[in-house]
Amino acid sequence: MRNLRFRSAATTALVAALALTACGQTDTAGADTKPDAKTASTSTPTEDTPKDESTSKPGEATDKPQDSSGQNAETASTSSSKSNSSAKSNARTTCTGGNTKVTVTNVTRPINHLLVTATNTGKGTCDAYYAPLLGFDDAQAVTQINEDSKPQAVVTLAPGESAYASIALGGDGSPDIEAYKLSVHFAGRANQGSVGSPANLTLPKGTMISDTTSVSYWQSTMADALTW
Repeated sequence: MRNLRFRSAATTALVAALALTACGQTDTAGADTKPDAKTASTSTPTEDTPKDESTSKPGEATDKPQDSSGQNAETASTSSSKSNSSAKSNARTTCTGGNTKVTVTNVTRPINHLLVTATNTGKGTCDAYYAPLLGFDDAQAVTQINEDSKPQAVVTLAPGESAYASIALGGDGSPDIEAYKLSVHFAGRANQGSVGSPANLTLPKGTMISDTTSVSYWQSTMADALTW
């Protein structure tokens, strides 16, 4: 009888122990199914990977266009413009009334002479070909040219430089025809008449010409012009 009670108590204790063990396993299994908050927070990205700020935006060029030689296109264009401007400024043209300032003045020596001066007012070099083609007042023909005054070379004028020609009023006689106005035309390279616009001048008061009045070729100095 006593043995039966002892076995019954032992059995009851064993059942209780098994029940507690089962309950503990269930709680542990349930705890394992919950996500670890700290782990989840650490593994979740908080922001996107930073972009490389040096990367160009679509359609935005990082360098200026270059030509085939590797030279910057903008620089090449500027250099080309400067070269063109330089070429224009160095271009030689014919001196005319449009690119020169022409004056006519009295001189004391030699007597009965006038001096014609043409100063280059342009930006480039001009050539004063042959002699000035003169017309006094309403004359139908140009004044005769002194062929003995022909220089060895064409007179070339840089900007600001001047060419000179003298007018021998009396020629081989005494001037006796009163004159008031003078038109100065410029000859072309081929010497086939005048080119460009003429210069129209007022003669010094009291100017007298003759039938033999003549003009010299263009000269590079005043002294050379007044020789004739």
